[in-house]
Amino acid sequence: MREALVIGAGPAGLMAAEELAKAGLRVVICDAKPSPARKFLMAGKSGLNITKAQALPAFTAAYQSPQMTPILAAFGPEAVMDWCRALGIEVFTGSSGRVFPKAMKASPLLRAWLARLAGLGVELRSWWRWVGFEGGFAFDTPQGRVVLAPAVTVLALGGASWARLGSDAAWVPWLADKGVAITPFQPANMGFCVVWSPHMAKHFGQAVKGVALCVGNRRERGEFVISSKGVEGGGVYAVSRDLRDGGALHLDLMPDLAADEVARRVSAMKSSETLANRLRKLGLSATALALVMEFGRALPTVQALKALPIPLGPPRPLDEAISVAGGVAFANLTPDLELRAMPHTYVCGEMLDWEAPTGGYLLTGCLATGRWAGRAAARALGSSRSQALP
Repeated sequence: MREALVIGAGPAGLMAAEELAKAGLRVVICDAKPSPARKFLMAGKSGLNITKAQALPAFTAAYQSPQMTPILAAFGPEAVMDWCRALGIEVFTGSSGRVFPKAMKASPLLRAWLARLAGLGVELRSWWRWVGFEGGFAFDTPQGRVVLAPAVTVLALGGASWARLGSDAAWVPWLADKGVAITPFQPANMGFCVVWSPHMAKHFGQAVKGVALCVGNRRERGEFVISSKGVEGGGVYAVSRDLRDGGALHLDLMPDLAADEVARRVSAMKSSETLANRLRKLGLSATALALVMEFGRALPTVQALKALPIPLGPPRPLDEAISVAGGVAFANLTPDLELRAMPHTYVCGEMLDWEAPTGGYLLTGCLATGRWAGRAAARALGSSRSQALP
């Protein structure tokens, strides 16, 4: 093989391949699955949140990794939206600032993207599973074992969640053997276990809406779902890092009312009424009421409504998480995302040790790091066309 290899056909890998091909290089993408971007397509089934329309300082602060700041400055929310439009995919911004394709699906964007890559001469090899180093990058393929020795390589193999879609972290020991330090993976944007009484079974699958989730000084408005295993969903994901780090979860079930007003309304009710009846009259949904009866029956009513403690167990398993924390530590990399222990080998996407919330941050981070690594790899080959790229 003469020029550029990309291992992994998720958003980060496809973006790296695009930049390498635009620089005039021959590019081959190898992916273990029968089709590309499977996790990307899964994420887009309920509405593809591609980025968030937010001022860059606030946007980059969500990543809590200073190494991501220049990468996101080069390809932030506005650039992502322009990139979508250039593919013929119109986008819109929701009331929360989240940006979606107008079609709300990932598949039209992926089809347009793959067509662009094909037009640039990028070759996609499916069912090519990377299995380590054997004097080069060794693959199990439908034709048997193949070893490639490219001029530059971009690794975009994902993290350690949703293994069935391709992110199985099989690469960790191979890079560790090369002297690359790997920060242990932890779940991110994940649910938490809760031990429920049998009375909660009828509420499994129901959403708790219009509440505030409070962890320490952190307060996030959102909603979440009660499942047989615990709690999950956007509201929980927004505070999941704080919870994973030991914070306690309290719910404000009436976030639009001050505690004094809640107390006034409660005191105006007949003391002979049952707690459940008083909660119904206050406007609580059946599911929110059930939570109070589950965990707040012994508490003063105002406390149960404004600071209901939810006793959480451990996070749900790593493979169930939307994303992960951990991965290749930035200390192993040059500012170009090149492995110091393996010159001309670059890393991008969820393989890197960065963490971000849902809401468009994850996809933008993958696209931006893929673009950064792809451009750096092209520069490393001294391509005159790559030097001319803006």
